[in-house]
Amino acid sequence: MEETRPPSPWSPSAASPWPPSPQPPPWPPPQSHTWTRAPQTCTYGYRRFLVTKLGEDWIFLVLLGVSMALVSWTMDYTSAKSLQLYKWIHWELRGNVLLQYLAWVSYPMVLIMFASSFCHLVAPQAIGSGIPELKTILRGVVLKEYLTLKAFIAKVIGLTAGLGSGMPVGKEGPFVHIASICAAVLSKCMMFFSGVNQSPYCYTDILTVGCAVGVGCCFGTPLGGVLFSIEVTSTYFAVRNYWRGYFAATFSAFIFRVLSVFNKDAVTITALFRTKFRMDFPFDLQELPAFAIIGISCGFLGAFFVWLNRQVVLFMRKPNAMTRFLTRHRLIFPGVVTLVIATLTFPPGFGQFMAGELMPRECINSLFDNFTWTKIWGSPLPPGLGRSSAWLHPDVSIFVILLLFFVMKFWMSAVSTTMPIPSGAFMPVFILGASFGRLVGEIMATLFPHGILFDGILYRIIPGGYAVIGAAALTGAVTHTVSTAVICFELTGQISHILPMMVAVILANMVAQGLQPSLYDSIIQIKKLPYLPELGFGHIRCAERSCNRDTPEVHKLRFRGNLANYSDVFLQLVSYWLVQIKEWEEAEMDKPMEIDQIRIDPSPFQLVERTSLHKTHTLFSLLGLSHAYVTSIGKLVGVVALKEVRKCHLLIFTFFYRSLFLFYSFSILFCLNLTI
Repeated sequence: MEETRPPSPWSPSAASPWPPSPQPPPWPPPQSHTWTRAPQTCTYGYRRFLVTKLGEDWIFLVLLGVSMALVSWTMDYTSAKSLQLYKWIHWELRGNVLLQYLAWVSYPMVLIMFASSFCHLVAPQAIGSGIPELKTILRGVVLKEYLTLKAFIAKVIGLTAGLGSGMPVGKEGPFVHIASICAAVLSKCMMFFSGVNQSPYCYTDILTVGCAVGVGCCFGTPLGGVLFSIEVTSTYFAVRNYWRGYFAATFSAFIFRVLSVFNKDAVTITALFRTKFRMDFPFDLQELPAFAIIGISCGFLGAFFVWLNRQVVLFMRKPNAMTRFLTRHRLIFPGVVTLVIATLTFPPGFGQFMAGELMPRECINSLFDNFTWTKIWGSPLPPGLGRSSAWLHPDVSIFVILLLFFVMKFWMSAVSTTMPIPSGAFMPVFILGASFGRLVGEIMATLFPHGILFDGILYRIIPGGYAVIGAAALTGAVTHTVSTAVICFELTGQISHILPMMVAVILANMVAQGLQPSLYDSIIQIKKLPYLPELGFGHIRCAERSCNRDTPEVHKLRFRGNLANYSDVFLQLVSYWLVQIKEWEEAEMDKPMEIDQIRIDPSPFQLVERTSLHKTHTLFSLLGLSHAYVTSIGKLVGVVALKEVRKCHLLIFTFFYRSLFLFYSFSILFCLNLTI
């Protein structure tokens, strides 16, 4: 009898204990089946690659540069056409002096009052320069409504109207604010692609690049624009933003100059105020004392300009009947200022003695020319003099005209920059410095009528070179920057006077920084913005002496009388309050809590109580901190806020300046006693 064995599990006929393996799909596939997965994946990959590339930094920088170049050129074109209309109306009414005066005065008044009212209605944050607020924002302080689209529109329209009026207002400061707003708005749009604005530090980098673009495309000066923006707005600059600033500023300046060529404002891409000084022997060593005098004098003049501007603002802020009246009627102050300035610059009147018919850019071009006006005065005008003939009066010396122009424009610029419109002080101060330098240059040309002898050759004095040096020195003294020399190189297209210009700018900064803060820091102090100023050397103070250790009182109870008579009443009140507090705590604990809505900083910044003030100041400035916790052996002992650091800084510098004043006073008295 055969023995029957169970089939082996590994035999082909046996049922497999494992699940059946999947069979491959038939090939070729049926006609009804469609393959769409691979093309969809490929399209999605290409789309994601394209979106990622569009979100890279260089795309953002190109868009920022192009947009700001278009805005700058549009503003220049519109304001230039407005000034042409202004001068055309004045020329057409030359037969009637009264109508000429009415047109000369009413035209800028309408534009200035329109700019003031428009900014007040749309965005009051657009008033002024904007650089002080940007310095505060870059230090980590949040200022509301300063980087919005409304502020952008108000700033552009108000600044265009102000420039088109012919008043002594500048463009560079407000344009830094405009470029920063454009960078902030573009960063929000670029978040769709790659998340350009992912952290506060990235946001600060974007604003820094915007500042560089604003200066670069304002006059077509990318190198000086980047350096000026770093000096003015940043205490600590991240080197990683260097290439971003130069790339965007260069691209923006290039587009700005190309648009000028397309509009036939220039033959080719050249400097904005191109000069033609001789390059073989631009100056002699004997002229260096004159350049040093320009630098030192511009230092004192720049400090006086900042002081005068601050006094005007403080006078307008004093709580008296006049300021309350001007606050209720906001258009009276800019209207009166414009009326006075336009009346004094009226060409047939007092303006003929101070080149009142020249607009700001015409002033710069004429002050930088190669002619020596002291040799031309009283003789037939040479060909090619152009608009420089406005400085020559048959009955008044050129020295009187230049001095009168400088004195009148000095206080006009200091007052006009306080009007409630978008305005800056860079260009008015630049013109003031050029006129002062031209005055010194004409004096030197008079002292050396035949020139300076060198190697058997007489080289004549170039007053235009003195004007360039004076413009850079006075602007550097007012803004406390050295990069104004680089801006002048790019504006003129020549570096023939690089050595005397740097000497004059450095001397002007040395004098001005010892007398007054910069114009932007002065505005910060007036507006009381939460900004941390610079800290000098040698200040030793610990964080524990600056922190706030006070514990706030919840309730302060005062009692007078015999406690025995009211003990029962107090016990009842205390028990009643305790019951209420306990019920409130239980009710709050029973409420659901949204963890995502709790604003808690999981990693707060802390300082050891023996941390010096210099380190605390550096950390607050570098990281943009608003407060920091002070600990001792891991235990919280206090909090240091930005206001405490500012208060400590103010106390130290008040003591420092008082000590310096006493030292100088005793030194002068000691010298007087020795002479007696």
